[in-house]
Amino acid sequence: MNPPNSPFPWQTWGTPLQSSAQRLLLLGSGELGREVALEAMRLGIEVIAVDAYANAPAMQIAHRSHVINMLDGEQLRQIIEQEQPDLIVPEVEAIATATLIEMEQAGWRVIPTAKATYLTMNREGIRRLAAEELGLRTSPYRFAETEAEYQEAIAALGLPCVVKPVMSSSGKGQSTVRTEDEVMPAWDYAHAGGRTKNARVIVEGFIRFHTEITLLTVRAIDGTHFCPPIGHVQISGDYRESWQPCPLSEATLKQCQDIAAKITEALGGYGIFGVELFIEGDSSSEQTVYFSEVSPRPHDTGMVTMISQNLSEFELHVRAIAGLPIGSIDLIQPGASAVILAEIPSENPQFTGVQDALQVPTSKLRLFGKPRCYKNRRMGVALALGETIDQARERAKSCAEAVKVINGA
Repeated sequence: MNPPNSPFPWQTWGTPLQSSAQRLLLLGSGELGREVALEAMRLGIEVIAVDAYANAPAMQIAHRSHVINMLDGEQLRQIIEQEQPDLIVPEVEAIATATLIEMEQAGWRVIPTAKATYLTMNREGIRRLAAEELGLRTSPYRFAETEAEYQEAIAALGLPCVVKPVMSSSGKGQSTVRTEDEVMPAWDYAHAGGRTKNARVIVEGFIRFHTEITLLTVRAIDGTHFCPPIGHVQISGDYRESWQPCPLSEATLKQCQDIAAKITEALGGYGIFGVELFIEGDSSSEQTVYFSEVSPRPHDTGMVTMISQNLSEFELHVRAIAGLPIGSIDLIQPGASAVILAEIPSENPQFTGVQDALQVPTSKLRLFGKPRCYKNRRMGVALALGETIDQARERAKSCAEAVKVINGA
């Protein structure tokens, strides 16, 4: 089959499940994909959700769904040719990117680009692009494939340092190494937490940053737009809470926007990018900004925008990839998010405390509908507004703490 020859941006909008429909193939159907699917459906786009397991969150609301191994290029190709999507939207890192590149070369539209998906799936690709090609400031780093190379990297960069698999997500396999006793456990954990069997790891020199932010950056038909910066807390590389706005001086914000514009322009395409940055130095002195990572899709810390902005990151993403203008991105009020984690594994997770949680002023809940859980799996998020950032954070945490994940009968 040939790729569809629909105009971009679309001049005529079709109707889902009709021959005129615009089709969005969602590769990854977790909580972020679910919100993308909802926003696409609000614009009358037909959504096909794909993931490695059945009944993933986005599958529960999509027009159709498929379970495949997305690292299997032939399975991925078959689904694309079967569904004839106008937009192929990767929502996870673990995808057969070589196949996406081939499909893009054949005329299919990959969001934002197959190159961006390829480079950001692998920390080595994106780090070399940022530091070595674009000259962006990053932490010092070394890559290691063997234990000997790993020990050499540790010796060169010193302790403390951060060790990560080159391919992983949500902090899996990531460690901060502070003592010699932690060196080899970090090596083993990086191998256990990687997305693929690739044994390569990245060792990063430790930056004693004052603030860590996500700068959501939107590339759209009407230019590049920036959301107000988002502050966040991560534990072992995995997001626990976020808030917006994160106060920055005008000069520091300008540094952040310049870095985000350069990396997203290099990746190309339309859509939202979650640009993670470290800020060194406190607000009373001149601050230095370091590039950390970028995701060419909605970012988990950006879930706060479902309450804090006039346009959530998910609506921004769908507008951009559909060729629609963004217009103005406005902060409604200081907002915060806090995650709801499972404390036990379950094949039938249930929730208690929802009534108590929603007694918190301004609070909202998003329970993701994941069909099973394991310890520390993210099962929902609490959102809240406040007169101040501190008040919003306290409300979001109180709301999240009230909800418990239990093992259903």
